[in-house]
Amino acid sequence: MLRRLALTAVASLAALSAATPAATAATGPLPLPLPLPLPLLQDDTATRLTITVSGSGIAEAEGTFELRCGPAGGSHPVARQACDRLDELAGAGADPFAPVPKDALCTQQFGSPATARATGTWHGRSVDTAFARTNGCEISRWNNLRPVLPNV
Repeated sequence: MLRRLALTAVASLAALSAATPAATAATGPLPLPLPLPLPLLQDDTATRLTITVSGSGIAEAEGTFELRCGPAGGSHPVARQACDRLDELAGAGADPFAPVPKDALCTQQFGSPATARATGTWHGRSVDTAFARTNGCEISRWNNLRPVLPNV
């Protein structure tokens, strides 16, 4: 939508430039130089993440995966489902990349030695966060992002 709007603005400026000879006869010359078109706007719904998983003990889950949404793609094994989950969380107003609050009361349980890091952009917002399964809050945070993060 934003790109179409920017392209429409460029087309409108081009049409305006083509019409200037007729306009100059009635109103006088236009000031030169004519303004350049605006740069294309950034898409605030862009999602491009690099997800690195280690310590899961599951060969298919280990490694670094690229995830692109809109359309879904990259090397992520279930990109379409991962993008759908991220869209679902965005629609609910949730921030799946927010850290556990410092004052949260978390059960003292150990989920696994798996860790993950997500960097990039989510709906146009910069992301750089780490995940672990070291207590109940962190396990819940990880599980909330399935299938973006693997089921370990």
